[in-house]
Amino acid sequence: MTAKCEVCGRPIDRGGRPGRAATYCSQACRQRAYRVRRQPSGAPVGELISDIGARLRQLRPDPAVTFHADVEALAPRFAQLRRFARQARQEDTAAEPAESVTPHRVTNPDDGALSTLVEAHTDELRVHCYRLLGSYDEAEDLTQETFLRAWRARDTLEDIGNPRAWLYKIATHVCLDFLRKHNRRPTVYEPVPGMDSGDRPPPARLPWLQPFPDDQLPEAEAPLHEPDEQAVASETLELVFLTAIQQLPPRQRAAVILRDVAGWSAQETADLLESTLASANSAVQRGRSALREALPDRREDWSASRASTDELALLRRYMDAAANADIDAMVELVCEDVVLTMPPNPFWFTSREALFAFVRPNLDPASPMFAGHWRHLPVHANGQPAVAGYLRRPGTSVHRAQLIDVLRVEGGRIAEITTFEPHLFPAFGLPMTL
Repeated sequence: MTAKCEVCGRPIDRGGRPGRAATYCSQACRQRAYRVRRQPSGAPVGELISDIGARLRQLRPDPAVTFHADVEALAPRFAQLRRFARQARQEDTAAEPAESVTPHRVTNPDDGALSTLVEAHTDELRVHCYRLLGSYDEAEDLTQETFLRAWRARDTLEDIGNPRAWLYKIATHVCLDFLRKHNRRPTVYEPVPGMDSGDRPPPARLPWLQPFPDDQLPEAEAPLHEPDEQAVASETLELVFLTAIQQLPPRQRAAVILRDVAGWSAQETADLLESTLASANSAVQRGRSALREALPDRREDWSASRASTDELALLRRYMDAAANADIDAMVELVCEDVVLTMPPNPFWFTSREALFAFVRPNLDPASPMFAGHWRHLPVHANGQPAVAGYLRRPGTSVHRAQLIDVLRVEGGRIAEITTFEPHLFPAFGLPMTL
């Protein structure tokens, strides 16, 4: 029976072999099809180049603090542009030659089974990598590295009793290898010259921290443990939890995530980490103890869910106040000890007074520091209320992607705002301009 490759259209001769029909003629075509599926609609490369160019033209060396922040904000955009360029180069390199060097195309009958396995577990492996790393971009890259390593070892797939555990093991070690090479740990924010950040202790700083779109969460939840074994719930993505768990050493972090978040048993966790049961249990216990110290109010109920009705109403008032430049209304929505951070930028605030001393001139049309007019769209990120902000600068007619604000709400007010760069708008299904 002969079929055609869904990418290049070349015939695929299955030779009468039983099993799932192949849909791609080679691994190169399979990877190309995956990249096409993952590519955001609307080919954002042109928009990204235009956005970088516009921001470069707007750079001004004075004041120095603003100049530094604007330059730092360009780094994620250049990183995304490099990824697009790398993908384009890989596609050219992987292009099939006009004539095959062998009389018949060489395929592996296990490719179809591996493709099915990959498609079934892509979302949960991406979330697993994200929890270990705290970065959406790196989770995407290392999920692809996981599948590449799995494909290289596909000949062993038929001998593997639990393919899902096999993929988790590969993904975990891919992330641990990455963390060993980069050896990064959270620090704390440092004072910014000429800026009042508040009189409370500076918060933890994770320059690599990025938001995660809720619509990319896996549909099925991981199994829960018994209450006496549970330190955190199974679908935790809140930023305060991610900040806390990033402070653990990599193997402790992996042990806690595998045991208490992904839902693997003690023996399975040891097997996935390639360690003894005693060593894995020790890592889990140490990690749990450190987490309880780092999490606010020793919080242990981490059932992540979509924002509540009250939180969505608060989000709407927040959006309206920003769109109307209503500073007084915004002040009423946040706690006195609100914390705002802007990874990877160096700005931070730990009080409402300090925050709005910075925000007020940027929202006031009469101020020489007026940034422009805002529009916001609600998004779902990390199981928390969030908004995507578009800014129309003075003298322009287009609202351009500016930020994603992820909010933590306590007692009916905003207790924490984490402001992210806009290069992940396509991952949230958002356009770069309105």
